[in-house]
Amino acid sequence: MISAQGYAEAVRPVLDRVVDSQAEAIGRAADLIVASLRSGGVLQAFGAGHSEAFAAELVARAGGLVPTNRLSLHDLVLHGDAPRTLLADPKLERDPAVAHQLHALAGPHPADVFVVASQSGINGSVVELALLVKDGGHPLIAVTSVAHTARVAPRHPSGHRLADLADVVLDNGAPYGDALLPLEGGGAVCAVSSVTTALLAQLLTAEVVRRFHQAGEVPPIYLSANVPGGDEHNLALESRYAGRLRRTA
Repeated sequence: MISAQGYAEAVRPVLDRVVDSQAEAIGRAADLIVASLRSGGVLQAFGAGHSEAFAAELVARAGGLVPTNRLSLHDLVLHGDAPRTLLADPKLERDPAVAHQLHALAGPHPADVFVVASQSGINGSVVELALLVKDGGHPLIAVTSVAHTARVAPRHPSGHRLADLADVVLDNGAPYGDALLPLEGGGAVCAVSSVTTALLAQLLTAEVVRRFHQAGEVPPIYLSANVPGGDEHNLALESRYAGRLRRTA
């Protein structure tokens, strides 16, 4: 049934499968992030298209990790010298060249860890950035749909998919094509990847914080800026990473 209730009923088992099936991979990804943060690293998160929502879920939000930086195609204009018209290109995320500009603008330190999200895992910017990350010796965590990426041809000239290059792959559990509810006559509606990747982001955050607590360490966590003392708390933690965390509106 195409309805709010129908979507809710379809998405619940997908969320349950993600929680159950990805527990081990989430643990391994959390280990990589904790090792990076303990070494003074920053978590660099990137997603193009709707996968930007995953990066936003990890970066600069209440209850989340402070040493995080979001890479975005908008950075090419906001922090680089690209014209605004560049962002009007609907196929920008397919261009491998933009990954070099994004990587340069991020200015990653040797201890940084990268988390890259892409439903299909095949577009040029995503795969090229993954190659740059691995060439730089950084750990790479991929968030993708295993079902989708297995059914589509890579668009990067290397023939690689994002999942091929990652140290850890987190499967977002979304089906091929992303949408859950089939339509009569073909096609489907109501995507699920944004819901499941938001879940993965929070599961990952929880496991990172758990590891700090188990070691008797205080994790660097944001308070809401909308509670008393939140701004002061957050600015004090951000100051430890001066010049490394971009915070834009």
